[in-house]
Amino acid sequence: MRNLILIAIMSVLGFTAQAQKKNKNLKYTTEVNGNCEQCKKRIEKAAYAVPGIKTANWDISSHQLTVILNEEKTSPKDLNAAIAKAGHDTKEIKATQTDYDNLHSCCKYDREL
Repeated sequence: MRNLILIAIMSVLGFTAQAQKKNKNLKYTTEVNGNCEQCKKRIEKAAYAVPGIKTANWDISSHQLTVILNEEKTSPKDLNAAIAKAGHDTKEIKATQTDYDNLHSCCKYDREL
């Protein structure tokens, strides 16, 4: 009986550990506000500055940032915070007014407040 309980506990712990495994190649897409080629460079540079970002590509016309990230090293929340710190609003996190004001005049987009 004792062995049966021990086997059951080990099985549950094994499945729990398996469920918490993080994705090393998570494809994540989010909307990021911006206008031009200069914005593209700034947004992608901010994304690459986050540890665990493998690729980053921001499309000017659709405003979609697509990245591949390692969830063991970073999270989408960390990525969005870095983009917002660079002055660009994401769907999840808005840039501070100070960070937005530091953008070049051609990079200032209409903000939803």
